[in-house]
Amino acid sequence: MSSIHIKIVNRSNNALPDYATAGSSGMDIRASLSEPMTISSLERILVPTGLFIELPHGYEAQIRPRSGLAINYGITCLNTPGTIDADYRGEIKIILINLSLEQHVIQPGDRIAQMVIQKVERALLLRADELEETERSGGGFGHTGKQ
Repeated sequence: MSSIHIKIVNRSNNALPDYATAGSSGMDIRASLSEPMTISSLERILVPTGLFIELPHGYEAQIRPRSGLAINYGITCLNTPGTIDADYRGEIKIILINLSLEQHVIQPGDRIAQMVIQKVERALLLRADELEETERSGGGFGHTGKQ
C-alpha cells in the first residue's frame, strides 16, 4: 500500500490521528477540549480538534462518522462526508449531531470522527443538448423497488 506525506500541526493534547488497524481506511480524530461538552437530543455542535493539515493539490480529506458512536449513541457527523480541500489551512472542526433521545457527553480526547484521505480529479464540464440513454436513464430514488 502506498503512502502520501501530509504535514500536520497538532495544537491539542491528543496524539496525532492514526489508523486503528492495518486495514483501516480512516484515521481516528479526537476532540480537543479543556472540559467535557454535552450534546443534547437533536442538537448539533462544532467540536474542535486542534489539528491543521496541509494537503497536496489533487487530494482531499473526508471527515466521516464513527460507526460505534452512531449505533451506540446516535452521534454522527452532520455533513458527511465533510470535505477538507487542499487549500484549507484552518483548524479541522467536526460538526456532530445527536440523533438519539438522550444527551451525550463528549470527553476531552474522545474519538469523535474519522478522516479518510482521497485523491480527487478535477472535472471539465462539456455543455451538451442531450445525454446518452441507459437502462436506468431518469429512474430516480427507489425506482428498482424494495425487493
